[in-house]
This record gives sequence, structure tokens and C-alpha cells, in this order.
Amino acid sequence: MPPLIEGPNALAEAAECLRAGSGPVAIDTERASGFRYSGRAYLIQLRRAGAGTVLVDPIPIDDLTPLRRALADLDWILHAASQDLPCLEELELRPATLFDTELAARLCNFEKVGLASLTEQLLGFRLEKQHSAADWSQRPLPHDWLAYAALDVELLLELRERLAAELTAQGKTGWAAAEFEHVRTAGPPKPRKEPWRRTSGIHKVRGAKALGRVRAVWEARDGLARKLDRAPGKVLPDAAIVEAATSDPTDFAELMSLPGFRRRGGRANARLWLSALAEARRLPGEKLPSTTPPQDGPPATHRWADRDPEAAVRLTAAREVVSEVAGKHNLPPENLMTPAIVRGLAWDPPKRPSERHVRSALLEAGARRWQVDLLASSLSEALSNS
Repeated sequence: MPPLIEGPNALAEAAECLRAGSGPVAIDTERASGFRYSGRAYLIQLRRAGAGTVLVDPIPIDDLTPLRRALADLDWILHAASQDLPCLEELELRPATLFDTELAARLCNFEKVGLASLTEQLLGFRLEKQHSAADWSQRPLPHDWLAYAALDVELLLELRERLAAELTAQGKTGWAAAEFEHVRTAGPPKPRKEPWRRTSGIHKVRGAKALGRVRAVWEARDGLARKLDRAPGKVLPDAAIVEAATSDPTDFAELMSLPGFRRRGGRANARLWLSALAEARRLPGEKLPSTTPPQDGPPATHRWADRDPEAAVRLTAAREVVSEVAGKHNLPPENLMTPAIVRGLAWDPPKRPSERHVRSALLEAGARRWQVDLLASSLSEALSNS
């Protein structure tokens, strides 16, 4: 196993080694999801032909400039790149070009696209995933964790070659390049509207006042979790928020009677939770949240038949088109066209569903040109006949 790089001198040497290598560079990161609030990288694994494997701890290193320069013009290989690119972007590490092995496998219509499944199926090696959910923010990192992490890039170079050959054999190289570029340039997702509404168990909460209590405690927890850099669920579980919203405790004894608040985070921060509940209690009616979540896009499809029967018919027709064309090209339907784009087109189609107008609507919604080329004509016909 390669040594862990934790200082500027060792980083400079590793960067020169990567520069002297050849071909693309395989990259992976380890984060501490479920333990930390942030999504930062706590370990970066790299491998390049002629350079071997490099493990970098970015936490104690103030300046990653040597690594940025070494990687700037290289073709990066990642598995499920959208998961790793945000934390690499935080470190100002950005790919010039990208090959995503998970996305490539999806376009080749592999049934299982996890890294372990692909390496076993295509390369005959079985990867162990026992440390995938570990707390990578802890220091020092155990030796067996580092060995596990190094294996995640050990086979990516060879896996890329096998998948690139399969894409070529299926005539999908151009499609894959467009999808990789879309992932590379996508940027961070838009912030969710009213993210507190995703509290697990919120369906048990009834009424605007109770929802106001969910929001107040959720926001208090989120602020504390951000300050402590701890996962919100580690500060206070969602179940506790729902308990507080339902029973509305007004003092410490009432709060402690709720099972979710008896843990360390609930008890230690009792004053914060009670203050949030008191603030929610004082809100005038117009400041309370709506009992109906804000609509961002079309409604849930199970409501279409009642709200807009014609849209429901269009959706069925559009889905059938996507499924049929996907089958002809050996593609998963969701990779041929994002389901959200299909729903948006069916709910709010162009006033004139000609192929030109459908093509324009799909491109505006974010579909890639190759997808539009395959679907615009058939979707236009389906919309016109629905």
C-alpha cells in the first residue's frame, strides 16, 4: 500500500510522479456522509500508469497547488462522478475531461453498475466494500481503511478500457462523451425549496402550527449541525423533531419525556429546542407554513388523471415512446431521457407539438442533443395523437 501523503513536500513529490505518468488518471474520494455536515473530501485516491497509486489526506495540507497543476490537463476517470466532483471542486480540483465508469455501464445497459459488481463481472476481481460507510473524518486513518480505499482506484484504469471498448462496440461513444461532459459541467444542484419538509416521518404531523414547529426545530438543528460540522441526524434524529412537533413541549421536563430527546444531543441542547418551539408558538397565522408543499414542477403523477386527464394520456404515450426507443438502442429509459423531462413535456407541452417545437422544448429542459435526435420525432407524433 502506498504511504499516506500528509504534508507539502510529499505532495510535491507525488504531483511530479503523477505528471511523469502516462494516460488518464483514476480518482476517488472518501467523505464522511452520515457523520459530518459538510461533504468535504477526507481522502483523495489517485492512480496513473507509470505513477502507481497516490493517497492524499487534504485536511492537513494548506496548499494543493502542486496537485492541481498535475491534474489540470488530464482525462479523469471516476465512478459515479457526480458524487465526487462537488468535494473536489471545493478543493479547486477540476477535470478538463471526464470518463464516468458508472455512467458508461448504464449506457451499455449493464444490469448492475456498482463498482464492485463491474470489476467482478468485467475484470474478475471482487472488491470488498466493508468500509464504505466509515467515518473518514477520524484521524489517524486505520491502515486497513487506507488499503481498502487504494483498491477503489486500483482497477479503474482497466475498467475504463473495457467499458470504452463496449461503448465503441455498441456505437455509443459519442453519446457517452456528451453525457460525461454534461456531468462535468453540471455544477451543484439547486437548493431545495423548504428542505425541512423532507424530515422523515413528517407525514404524521397535522396542521400549520405543528408544521411550523417542525420547521423551527429543523432549522435550529441545521444551524447547530453546520456550526459543529456534524450530520444533522447525529445532533438530533428526525423522529425527535416529529415528536416535538406533535406534542409541543413547553419546558425541560416535558421535552425530556420524549424518547428522541433523551440522547446526549437532545438533552445538552434542550434550551435551543425549547426556544425554537417557543418562537414557532408566537408566529402569526400568515407566517405559518402552508399545509400544502410548494409545487416545483408538475404534480405527482398519480394525481394527473383527476387534475388533467389529457396530460395523463400524454404522459402514458410519451413514456411508451421512450421505452420503445430505449429498447431499440439497448438503453435504460431513464438514460435515454430523464423522467422529469418527460413529465414536464407531458404536463406542459408546446402549443404546437411539431417536431421542431418538441425538439426546442427538450433542449431547453436540459436534454442532450443525441437524446433529442432519437426522440423528438416520435414524441412529437405521440403528443399530436394524444
